[in-house]
Amino acid sequence: MTDNTDTIVALATPNGVGAIAVIRLSGPDAINIANSVFKGKDLSKQASHTIHFGSIADGDLILDEVLVSLFVGPRSYTRENVVEISCHASGYIIESIIKLFIKKGARSAKPGEFTLRAFLNGQLDLSQAEAVADLIASNSKASQQVALQQLRGGFSTQLQALREQLVNFASLIELELDFAEEDVEFANRDQLKQLIHEITKIVGRLINSFELGNAIKNGVNTVIAGRPNAGKSTLLNALLNEERAIVSHIPGTTRDTIEEVLNIQGINFRLIDTAGIREATDAIEQIGVQRTMEKISQSALLVYVFDAAEITIEELNNDIASLQKPGVTMLVVANKADLLNKSDSQEAGMSERSFADLFANAYSFGERGLFTSPSTDFRTFGFPDIIFISAKEKHHIDELKHKIYSSAVKDQLSGDETLVTNIRHLEALQKTEEALVRVLGGIDGSITSDFLSMDIKQALHYLGEITGVVTTDDLLENIFSKFCIGK
Repeated sequence: MTDNTDTIVALATPNGVGAIAVIRLSGPDAINIANSVFKGKDLSKQASHTIHFGSIADGDLILDEVLVSLFVGPRSYTRENVVEISCHASGYIIESIIKLFIKKGARSAKPGEFTLRAFLNGQLDLSQAEAVADLIASNSKASQQVALQQLRGGFSTQLQALREQLVNFASLIELELDFAEEDVEFANRDQLKQLIHEITKIVGRLINSFELGNAIKNGVNTVIAGRPNAGKSTLLNALLNEERAIVSHIPGTTRDTIEEVLNIQGINFRLIDTAGIREATDAIEQIGVQRTMEKISQSALLVYVFDAAEITIEELNNDIASLQKPGVTMLVVANKADLLNKSDSQEAGMSERSFADLFANAYSFGERGLFTSPSTDFRTFGFPDIIFISAKEKHHIDELKHKIYSSAVKDQLSGDETLVTNIRHLEALQKTEEALVRVLGGIDGSITSDFLSMDIKQALHYLGEITGVVTTDDLLENIFSKFCIGK
């Protein structure tokens, strides 16, 4: 581990040309080091949370006019003395000031070292510290809100409450071990069993939230797939509201995947337009089809698009059967609804808006209509909620976006709902759940207090790993090495 008694310095703003840059100092000598090169007020005599104008000088050489922000520990981000220098964002000026601070006794900060000190000094727990990195990396409203909620301690508070309840029972069971020869029970087994059930339910809910939490944090892999000329690329363009993919009446235009990000209600969906699925006519197309199937297997959401006026029941059935994958949600989209046989709909006294009703009731359309007789009912194929659109005319695209969003969120997103977004937290919760299951099995099997105590301690250990109550130097090094320097 690094030495946390010295003073560190780093650029806290991104490198590059800009108006202002912020250089941060933190540590016991931060104020004295800054004061030794600052031409202005005596910083050692100024109150915390004040800003002072002056200049930074290396001897007689003025490097820049600056604003100095003063934070006297423990009222700072790291709970140490912190000084932030706002200077002009010239690469030469930034480098000169940082070198000057190092010459005066500071050292260069390592990635995430300011936040590491905040954790070690009790300003943040470990899950809150990780939320800082998530907040910096957030690229949508939803990911920003989830990271902010964790930074404010929502997740930590819930875990702390669980640990406290377990600790109380663990202490009673430990007491039983001290009186083992007298065969007494201080911890009521029925109450312990009820508590374990309650905690297991909460832990299970947190584990189940990871699917949505991970989607919010990293975006939802969404594959658009279907037969050639079904309108996949046209749909991609309609969803993005721009001409991103080449559209042609010639089947097989898309040979490789095209990826773009679509934000729907604060959540990023990584749309992947793929090559048409069919028997390939050449080696290049075969590679494209193989990549399509790989992308589907790696996706969370599949938007299967078919030509409503051309496909047959057998073809549709085969496509759905071949594309369904475990863990992949499928939306079935009937495209080109505007090309359905309008004469049939007019004879039936239906408007264009009623094409979906006609379709679901097994009327045939076009020369190769999906349904060949009124007795066939599409709903028997397990997809009653077909979404009818015209990608070319941009009809019902908003309805499709809503369906895409709801398929990912599934009514789980609310302002006070705790979501797990970190794979480390998920693994710790899964191990906690396994330990709790062993505790329940031990209670039912009437095992001795010492074995019961071991399983409860393991559950406490894994819960503690999340917030940093239990930690190791290697764990901290791994977490904070992924931070940017200056944070």
